[in-house]
Formats: sequence, structure tokens, C-alpha cells
Amino acid sequence: MNFYKEDLQFQSLLKELLTPDFFQFADKELTVFGEKCATVMDERARFTDREGQPRLIKYDAYGEDVSTVWVNEGYRKSVEETYNTGIVGYVHKDIPALGEKGNYVYSYAQGYLLSQTEPGFYCPVTLTMATAYLLDHYASEEIKKRFLPHVISTGEVPLYEGATFLTERQGGSDVGANETKAVPFNDHFKLYGEKYFASNAGACGVAMVLARKEDAPLGTKGLTLFAVPWRTADGSLNGIRIRRLKDKLGVRAVPSAEVEFDGAEAYVVGDPSKGFYYMMEALNLSRVCNAVASLGIMRRAFREAKEYALRRDAFGSKLAQYPMVKDTLTKLAAKLEIETRTVFTYLPLFERVMNNSASQQESILNRLYIALLKKETAEQAIHFSHEAIEMHGGNGYIEDFVTPRLLRDAQVLTVWEGTANILGLEVLRLIEKFKADELFVAEMNRRIQNISQGLVQWSKLVKTGLEQLQLLIQSLRTASDDHKTFHSKKVGELMVKILESVVALEQASSGDQRAMKVMEVFIEETWKSPYSFNDDMRTVAYFSEIVLTIVSGKAVPTR
Repeated sequence: MNFYKEDLQFQSLLKELLTPDFFQFADKELTVFGEKCATVMDERARFTDREGQPRLIKYDAYGEDVSTVWVNEGYRKSVEETYNTGIVGYVHKDIPALGEKGNYVYSYAQGYLLSQTEPGFYCPVTLTMATAYLLDHYASEEIKKRFLPHVISTGEVPLYEGATFLTERQGGSDVGANETKAVPFNDHFKLYGEKYFASNAGACGVAMVLARKEDAPLGTKGLTLFAVPWRTADGSLNGIRIRRLKDKLGVRAVPSAEVEFDGAEAYVVGDPSKGFYYMMEALNLSRVCNAVASLGIMRRAFREAKEYALRRDAFGSKLAQYPMVKDTLTKLAAKLEIETRTVFTYLPLFERVMNNSASQQESILNRLYIALLKKETAEQAIHFSHEAIEMHGGNGYIEDFVTPRLLRDAQVLTVWEGTANILGLEVLRLIEKFKADELFVAEMNRRIQNISQGLVQWSKLVKTGLEQLQLLIQSLRTASDDHKTFHSKKVGELMVKILESVVALEQASSGDQRAMKVMEVFIEETWKSPYSFNDDMRTVAYFSEIVLTIVSGKAVPTR
């Protein structure tokens, strides 16, 4: 098994997005990593979820509070192997084999493979990516020198995993209500307070923490970003206690805790008045990670459903012989392919924004795309996991199979980094403050104009969707605040349908026959009424080419 080599559409996509030399390097490295993810790391992930979950060692033999988090040896090995690939480090430093810095496309490709085996472990990787970004972009040279080499380590120095601590009991999504205090002490600060949902607690070497200086105003404007080492130079805890670990539904591999600060040594990162702004930039990075993790779960769920349908006998035939099963698998395959392509072809824009080389309009579209894709992929991860369980029947509900864990892990992705309601409000805010809808419509129209004339009948459906979007937003402009918030998620849902449909049309414009069939299935499923009589049954007719195809024009037989 190899999650990378089995996924030829993903390999082709990366070849489009990377330079020839970079792709040659990435192809080799992802082949090795893809095999590990599908084999030994998958076994470790199962053990961690079922038997080897993180445990809090609160006190030592003398009754002293040591607040240590134990993780099993297999988990530790996965940590070492994953970070040594450069999943975090090569975004910020040169790849020795290439003599050039890596990029987010390569990092997220690694995350996509990792999430097929353990999205719970991709959470600490995400937090470490966010920590590295904040230190690299905003920390002073002194603080950067102290922490960054460890956060981006690929084995040459001890690794410091990262963490971002925002959530407090009284605040939740309302970060402006946070109360953790920062008190000046010599050349740094001391933190006092608590964080109520602190992921990677006890495993991180440094955490990025929002706290309020004593003279700071209320709300988000009064929050400062601090780098907080977990331990002091002598190895003792840095004024930090873990109250308890959270007993979560899923993603059990990552220790999530209630953390108390009692004089924790902390160092200001960047402008003290812009802490919330910095953390929101890191949050956008994490939202893209969330979308990639969702894609990974979608891919694994589809793979499990397909393999089971090809293997399982029912009523004298393989499941995959029945039209309803073909319909399900073909729809999943088309959605997965287009959604993966949409996220990854968007990443060059994200890269420009993160490197401060994007225009203002690109930055607005970047925020909009992140909100749209994070919401859509998270919800689809749950849908795909549900379909995989149903394809397995009763077996799908049994922990001997991976399907229950996929569903448990998928559920948190709709919550982490912002619920659907929060993301809907983000879309509304971008429309009202920056006229993001006008930028979006102009961009979609521009891209539709470049689509092959032979696809007019399909692009018309998408243009109709654009017209519906404009009418809906026109109504919102004069609506009450209640009506605006009520409709905000609907606006986002319509936008993402348009965006992904345009991507499907662009891929089909290449003239590849399989891409054409994927587009037809996707557009039909997205825009046409599901209740009209379907005489064509494209999902059944195209099953072999879309679901079973190894290379264009060649398909494997149904077993």
C-alpha cells in the first residue's frame, strides 16, 4: 500500500503545480512518505487511538506537580519521521537536495498523505506550522534565533513542536473576551490565567499565546502575542500547569488540555497592539491545514468504500456491480477530485499572500477562499466518512475497520478553526467591508470566458448560479442584520459551488476525456435537480473511467 502512488490524479496535479526539478524531488520523497503513512504509521495511529492515547502524569513520586504528558513510543517515532521530512521546516529554509526553499504546496501534499492515516497528528503539525510562521514573520531577531531553528528542525537540532493557545472558558470564539494577564518582569513578561482548550499541551516546546497587558484596552485590540517556552533552561516547567486532558470524541492522538499560567515566562512577538491580527493570520494558515486534513479523510474514506465494494459479495454479485453503488462511488470520486484540485490550485495565491507579495484584491480573495473551502471540505469529510460506513454495512461501525475513526476524527474539523456559523459571518464581513462578492464574481466570469466553447451547455449552468448569487447578495445589501446573518452561510455555499464548478470546467477544457466525464458528473450533481428522472445515469456509465481508471483510457476490471 502507498497512499501517494495509488493516487495518480494527485500526482498529476502536483506535476502541474511544481517546477520540474521540485516535482522530481517531491515525487521521490512523497513516494517514501506515502508508503509509511499507509503502513507503519497507520498501525501506530490505530494503536494510539485505541490503546495508546496521551496520558497526563500530574504529580511525581514526591507529590510535586510535574504536569507531564505521556505519549507512546510509536507516536514519538511518527513525530520524528514526519518533521524530518520538512513538512514544517522546508517552508522556511532551503531543501538541501534542491538548494532552494520549499513551499506550501509541498507541505500540504505531505499533510494530505499524513491525514489519510492520522488527522489527529496533523493537528500538532498544523500548530507547529503556525508557530513557525509567527516567529519567522514577526519575532525579534533575538527571539527568532532562540526558538525558530528548533521549531523548523529537520533533525539537526532538538525539535520544539509548536502550539497556539487562544481559547478561554469565558471567550470561546469571542477571543476579545480573553482575560489572561501579562505582567512586566525585567526584560520579559509573566503570564497569569488559563487557556481552556490548548492542543499539543505538554508536547510542545514553545506556545504562541494571546494575553492582555495590564494597561491594555478591552477587546481584541488589547491582546498581545507572546512566545512562551514550555520549560525553562534547566528543564523545569515554566510556570505552567495542566489541569486535565480533554476526553475527546476523536483526534485522540493530540493531547488537548486545560492549561494554567502562574508566572510563565513570556516574550512579546511583534507589535504589542497587533497580537490578535497576527494570530488571525496564523488562523488562516491553520484553516488551510484543516481543509487539507479534510481532503485526507475524504480520500481515505473513498478508498475504503471503493475497496470494500470491489471485494464484498452480496446477492450473488460484487457490491460494485450494482447501479446504486456505482452512483455513490462515482459521485464521491468526482467530488473528491474537484475539491482536491480546487484547494491545491488555490495554494499559489495563498503562498503569495503569506510571502507578502499579493495585491490587496488577492488578499481579500484569499480570505474568502479560505472561509469557503474550510467549511465545505470539513462538511464533506463527514459526508464521505458516513458513506464509507454505509458501504461497509455493519462492518463499518466496528472498530476493526478504520471507518469509525474517520468519522470521529472528521467531526472536529467542522469545529476547529471556526464553525460554519463563524465562517458564514466571515464571508458576510468580507462582502460588507471589502466588496468581496464583486471581486469573486469578476474572477469567476473571467475564468469562465477562458473555458472551451465546447463546454457551453455546462458553463451555462454555472453562469445561472452566478446570477442567483448576485440576486441574493443584492437582497442582502438592504436587508436587516438578522436577515444578513441568516443568509450568510447560504451565500458561502453558493459561492463554493460556483468556484468548484469553474475548476471542473477548467480541467475539462484540457480535452482529456476522463476529465470531461468527471466534470459532467460534478456539474450535474451540483446544479441539476436530484428528483428529475435521470435517463443518462452518467454516474453508472462513467463508473469504470472515473472510479477504476489507473491511467487515462485504461481501467482495471471490477473484481
